[in-house]
Amino acid sequence: MKFVAKPIGEQTMVLTGATSGIGLVTARMAAKRGVRLVLVSRNEKSLVKLAREINDDGGDARFVVADVARDGELKKAVAEAHESFGGFDTWVNNAGVSIYGNLCDVPDEDSRRLFDTNFWGVVNGSLIAAKEFHTRGGTIINLGSTLSDRAIPMQGMYCASKHAVKGFTDALRMELASQGVPVNISLIKPAAIDTPYKYHAKNYMGVQPENPPPVYAPETVAETILHCAENPVRHVFVGASGKLLATMGESMPALTDFVMENTMIDLQKTDERAGHNPKESLHASADSTLTERGGYKGHVAESSLYTKMALTPLVTKAAIGIGIGVGAFLLGKNLNRNGRHSEVNTH
Repeated sequence: MKFVAKPIGEQTMVLTGATSGIGLVTARMAAKRGVRLVLVSRNEKSLVKLAREINDDGGDARFVVADVARDGELKKAVAEAHESFGGFDTWVNNAGVSIYGNLCDVPDEDSRRLFDTNFWGVVNGSLIAAKEFHTRGGTIINLGSTLSDRAIPMQGMYCASKHAVKGFTDALRMELASQGVPVNISLIKPAAIDTPYKYHAKNYMGVQPENPPPVYAPETVAETILHCAENPVRHVFVGASGKLLATMGESMPALTDFVMENTMIDLQKTDERAGHNPKESLHASADSTLTERGGYKGHVAESSLYTKMALTPLVTKAAIGIGIGVGAFLLGKNLNRNGRHSEVNTH
């Protein structure tokens, strides 16, 4: 059954992972556009700060302290939405975390915890929302990744979890459609985004991690989330580089493996030795600073022409062509830069 979403300013949204990076930017942007919000995070201090900020600025926000891996806790967001706003229109599964390091070096306990958040958190949120939407309709937005389509080294378990999110999202979409449930389900696949992601990740590399370029601003993802809340979008890459990587991986898998093996490992490492990280949040949230950006020192793209065009159906094909062309150019620059970096290090 076809579902027509309300205008964004008339919606109530449940948003997980709301107190950092993409989630934080989305919460603030949505509030300014009139969205009523139920904010979800493990960090109560951050939630109190953010809800107070939004409400003091004229918005309308409530919060629920919950671990998305625990569906019993997550269901409290439904109760809060009904009590405060009479229900909700859009559910955004945004909470996520990563691990840097060779797969053989990562303890099973950490890998399982990552899946609890990245995969089971999405499953829990999606199924809770789907049950609510069976009769009245709504929108489910899942945050995947460019790595939902193409894995890279040094974040193998994160890639696996995002592949799983894609598979689950596609299956759920088909099953609900076959039942005639009036729901739109979107999968958003960001490229590297300048958020505190690398600080919140568990790190087994021995050096500080870095985002591989090109890097985009979190606002590019937040804008996409709000677009999907209003419009039926099956899936969309945020950043042309993500589309390029997925296309390369599908059409030239061996060559893509070679490129990844010889560039992507070094591009995710800095020369700074890793030490104690008080912001690491794989097992517990410790950062209550309400931080949007990750302090990437290179160029951060504040918008994505490819994504804007891809969200306009009449020009999707043109967007794909432009995205692949731009992505190829950026990849060429990165390969050249990495080659020079390697040459310097060997002398």
